[in-house]
Amino acid sequence: KWTEALCEETVVIEEIADVTYEDFPQRTLIVPFSSDKGLCGGINTYISRNTKDAVAKLTAQGKECDVVIVGDKGRSQLARVIPDKIVRSATEVISPGNFNLAAALSSEVAAAGKDYDAVMILYNSYVNAAVYKQKYKLIRPLSGEGEEEPMTEYEFEPDTKSEVLVDFYEYMLTSQMFHSFMDGACAEQSSRMTAMENASQNAGELIDSLTLKYNRARQSRITTELIEIISGAAALEDA
Repeated sequence: KWTEALCEETVVIEEIADVTYEDFPQRTLIVPFSSDKGLCGGINTYISRNTKDAVAKLTAQGKECDVVIVGDKGRSQLARVIPDKIVRSATEVISPGNFNLAAALSSEVAAAGKDYDAVMILYNSYVNAAVYKQKYKLIRPLSGEGEEEPMTEYEFEPDTKSEVLVDFYEYMLTSQMFHSFMDGACAEQSSRMTAMENASQNAGELIDSLTLKYNRARQSRITTELIEIISGAAALEDA
């Protein structure tokens, strides 16, 4: 949690049209968190839609961006619309995972993002059992000179400051990815529970409706047969 003080403020995407990404640097690596399995509502659709929107807006502003996707559903959706922007993907990720898994994911991101000015983490954030929102974090490398030099109020011994900042940036990236991964996994399970509850309710209503139709058809058939028997008996008596 304390690494959030070194990151830019987490942005909640209320309306996709209101997000401009104008404050992003020239080169950005986008890391959307999706799931490997479906049947969880609009979790993956919202992430894919926001990723596609971010790529389109950054490209229109003359900025460069690439995508590292976490989750098979996001990979399959985005591969159809922005295949040239995808540089890596991580699938079959165990959810909810642990810090070691987040460290492995951040290593993949760090390997792909050496030449980028910032990393954007896009994920679903849990609010309650019925609501989740899309958020993104922008993490910039701890580098710079002059007034932009980070952590000037500290002294670094015995290692050089540049080496410490590189390690610290990797840890910061891992911590933020772990938080995003866990928050997204919580939203995913909540959405899946809601989706399965709705599916069970719809299935129950469908069963009741079909049962009613079956009983009506059965009763109509029985009534028709009784009328035929009675009519035949009456005809025999008249004969």
